[in-house]
Amino acid sequence: MRIRIVDAFTDRPFTGNPAGVLLLDAFPDDDRLRKVAMEVNHAETAFAHRLPAGAEADWALRWFTPVAEVALCGHATLATAHVLADTGAHEGTVRFATRSGVLIASPREDGSITLDFPTAPLAAVDLPAGVAEALGAEPRAAHDTGPNVGDLLVELADEKTVRALAPDHKALAGHSARGIIATARAEDPARGYDYVSRCFFPGLGIDEDPVTGSAHTALAPYWSERLGRAELTGLQASPRSGRVRTELRGDRTLLGGRAVTVIDGELLA
Repeated sequence: MRIRIVDAFTDRPFTGNPAGVLLLDAFPDDDRLRKVAMEVNHAETAFAHRLPAGAEADWALRWFTPVAEVALCGHATLATAHVLADTGAHEGTVRFATRSGVLIASPREDGSITLDFPTAPLAAVDLPAGVAEALGAEPRAAHDTGPNVGDLLVELADEKTVRALAPDHKALAGHSARGIIATARAEDPARGYDYVSRCFFPGLGIDEDPVTGSAHTALAPYWSERLGRAELTGLQASPRSGRVRTELRGDRTLLGGRAVTVIDGELLA
């Protein structure tokens, strides 16, 4: 198997969110996929194979963390689309058949890629007991993000609070189906972003995810409603950091960003 490591939602190596990408002839058994993802040991590893002509999509796509398969992943989808374009395996817009339906990735003239994902349905909820203590900050509001994303989205007081979080990851696990999205309005939009976020998924073996595309399908409707604009830019303020362009289109959300391949090698085992 040829394997590539791609940094997504960035144009500079060693920033953004790294993902493993493997283009296959067919999916091996799930145990094999889990072992490869565990060996890669990034937030997600993407496995894709071409579908026959006439299928509902061009490629089948699955994503695995080091410990589990996930239903939706933005950065590894962006990474896969980047590899397909970079290697000439697929030209132009590509359709991926996934557990979350058909997802579309379209290259842009500026070298970035736009993903077409389902918008997360937000529902206001009471803050679960223990979340504020585990985060180390008191949220202003809490929202469930629906079954595809499976996170608890919490708004904090300001950008400084989000950046300063040092949560108890063990205590955070179990408060949602997947993890916690902490967010706040940007202090200074002149810096080129409208809101900040950080994402914690200790239940999936990922204490903090560097840049989470799927979380922005919830962040986009949340902040578009509050800021009164369909097109926004989010900064995920992890140590690696990355920016995601978002455009809300009703039940679909467009996510835009760049990617860069940093490792290209062969899996020998």
